[in-house]
Amino acid sequence: MSKENNIEDHYSHSSLLVSIKKGLETQGKNPINITLDDIAPIDEFHIGGRQASVDFFSQLDFDSSMNVLDLGCGLGGPARFVAQEFGCSVTGIDLTTDYIDVGNQLSEWTGLESKVKLTQGSALDLPFQAGSFDVIYMMHVGMNIHEKERLAKEAFRVLKPRGVFGIYDVMRIGKGDILYPVPWATTDKTSALEKPEEYQAYLGAAGFSSLSIRERGSFARDFFEQMARKMDSIEGPPPLGLHLLMGSNAKEKASNVLSMVKQGLLAPVELIALKVS
Repeated sequence: MSKENNIEDHYSHSSLLVSIKKGLETQGKNPINITLDDIAPIDEFHIGGRQASVDFFSQLDFDSSMNVLDLGCGLGGPARFVAQEFGCSVTGIDLTTDYIDVGNQLSEWTGLESKVKLTQGSALDLPFQAGSFDVIYMMHVGMNIHEKERLAKEAFRVLKPRGVFGIYDVMRIGKGDILYPVPWATTDKTSALEKPEEYQAYLGAAGFSSLSIRERGSFARDFFEQMARKMDSIEGPPPLGLHLLMGSNAKEKASNVLSMVKQGLLAPVELIALKVS
């Protein structure tokens, strides 16, 4: 089985839409008429959720004329947020067919299907013409991709000159053994953690110039501690939350990441780069 098939298997969830619909109905929501806030607890599968999106996207200078690409879009939560907040047209691509199918349904339920188009495919072989996008971003994607130099070259190819590539990934910032499972991998077979300087080297080799970098370890620690409190509450986990995506061992995955963040082994990092030619 290929690495990409292993990754898709890790994230596949054939009953996800049913779980989301049930969670919405438990909260008294009509699934066919919902807002982004209604689905925010599950819609943004990355450390920090909505607040992380706000912080990250504030650095990408979106405007309503832009065509934007979300690499590894998952359910398309960030893509919908960008479309609604900035008026951009957003294309998302992801390996996991279940995510694409559910994500397109969520776009329809939130009335954003005309602005957000999600498609199944690989970030290593993008089905787009050169110079198609003004901005490209990826959020918690590189941890599954071993061929990051190829990823950077593909992003460079489909980005317009002077376009921006934003990355928000979990990266290795210290020495030590990785604990599994984690949200992005059950074992080391599908995990491809690397250091910020390695990301910068791949981007530089592809032709990008690094604009900024920011480590968000403290932010991640606070996020996972809050998640743990919710999952340990007397009432149990909320009807909608990242536990629906992470499965029955969600608590163990979150605990492992929190432990490694506290050790200074891992941290989410924002990296912004520019296509200089």
